Parts: sequence; structure tokens; C-alpha cells
Amino acid sequence: MTLYRARAQGADVRVVYSINDALQIAREHPQQPVVFFAIGFETTTPPSAVALKTARVEGLTNFSLFCNHVLTPRRHAPPAQLRRCRRAGWLHWPFPRQHRHRQRALCQHRPRLWQTGGDCLSFEPLDVLQSILLLVEQINQGRAEVETQFTRAVSENGNRKALDLMAETLTLRPSFEWRGLGHVAQSALAVHPDYAEFDAEQRFDLPIPHVADHKACECGAILRGQKQPRDCKVFASACTPDHPLGACMVSSEGACAAYYHYGRFAPIITESPCR
Repeated sequence: MTLYRARAQGADVRVVYSINDALQIAREHPQQPVVFFAIGFETTTPPSAVALKTARVEGLTNFSLFCNHVLTPRRHAPPAQLRRCRRAGWLHWPFPRQHRHRQRALCQHRPRLWQTGGDCLSFEPLDVLQSILLLVEQINQGRAEVETQFTRAVSENGNRKALDLMAETLTLRPSFEWRGLGHVAQSALAVHPDYAEFDAEQRFDLPIPHVADHKACECGAILRGQKQPRDCKVFASACTPDHPLGACMVSSEGACAAYYHYGRFAPIITESPCR
């Protein structure tokens, strides 16, 4: 069962532009329960925190948040390093201000370990081009680190106000199952107990089932970088954007969906063209 199929069967499922739209629906229909399915990593989390705060201030008791926000630093750091940080108390949510430099160290560890640079950027075309230039410069200079291209909106210390608000309304989950990656300790967020009246999991006693990929789907290996979409037997045949079998094909930003639209007819390159 998918949300689209549920809507086809009569459920009131709506695609909204932002969580503010969900709050407005709750205002307009005070007798109707409204649940917002909150997903994404750190960049999409602050609006959920703001919504929880707004719902409490306005008394929107019919509004609930189904929180599935994830934390990328937990996934990128090696398990041994995470254990050391956890024992030292550096993995509290959010990172204590005095340990903020260790949060940056976690993000910088992976590119140095794998000698693969990274860049924080915006979606604007010129931003993407400049980010490519920054990554090329890292390669040419033999560097591997995380840089910030989007300096007009992103700082190394983060958004202090947003972090404080998230600390008030959200809390760490002991564990969370990532598609294709398995369970990762303290890698996702849940609604804070102080805001339990707006927690869809608590209000509706929602189970968190394990949903396995289709047996022929290689989405897990593709997400881990072990395979390409063309290596999957059902890619572009049984699995298409109109009939997805795995998460990589569901979203337009998914690896398989993007490859389906832009890469499936490209020639296969077996060695680096930069040699």
C-alpha cells in the first residue's frame, strides 16, 4: 500500500508545498485530524520544529506530526568513532555548544578517510556550477574536505535559533532503519515527550513495520554505491517511475528515477575520462 493507492481508495491524502499548508488545513478543519508526514535530513527539520511550536501556541489540537527526520553525521561517521563520541557525551541532541567543533570534525572525517570531497550548496544553477568548480579545485590540489559554497545562507556554526528550537521540540531516536543501510543508532529524530500531544505515533499508536524491498530490487546496493541502476534486472522494465518497485525509483530525486530520465541511454564508460 502506498499513499497514492490509499488516496485512490478514498483516503484524504494531499501533497502540500510546505508544512505551513498542513497547519492551514488544520485551522480550516478543526474537527478533522491532520497528520503531516515529516521526512528529510537537517535542512528540512527546522520547519517541523516551528510547526510543533506553532500548533501549541495556536491550540491546534487536531494537528499531528509523523516524524521521520534523519541525521546525516551519524550515518557518515565510522561506528568506532561514533561509540567514542557517544561515551564522551558529544552525541547529545543537539550537539552542545561547547562540542560544536566536534560535530564539524565528524562531518570532515569521511571525506578525508575516503579521499572524496564534498560541498554544501544551493539548488540554483550558478551555485551548482560553482560547487563543481570547488570540487575540481579540491581534486587538483589533492584535498578532500567538506566546503560550503552556500555561504550566503549557511555557516559552520549552523543556525543557533533553529538548533535551539529543534532541541525543544525533537529528541533522538535510539535507532532508525535506513533503506538499504539497516539500523543506525541515534540517527533519526522523534517528537519530544513535552510535545507528545502532537506526536502522530503516540496519538494513533502507529507501528513502525519493516518493509522489505522487492526481491529483484537492487536499491540497497545502489544507495550504498555498490551497484548502478543499470545493474538491476528490473530497472526500466518492471520498475519505472510510473510503477516503482523500490525507493530509488519513487522520488524524482532518487538515483534510479534520475538515471531513468537522464542516464539510461548514455554510453557506458569503463575508465576515467580524465586520465
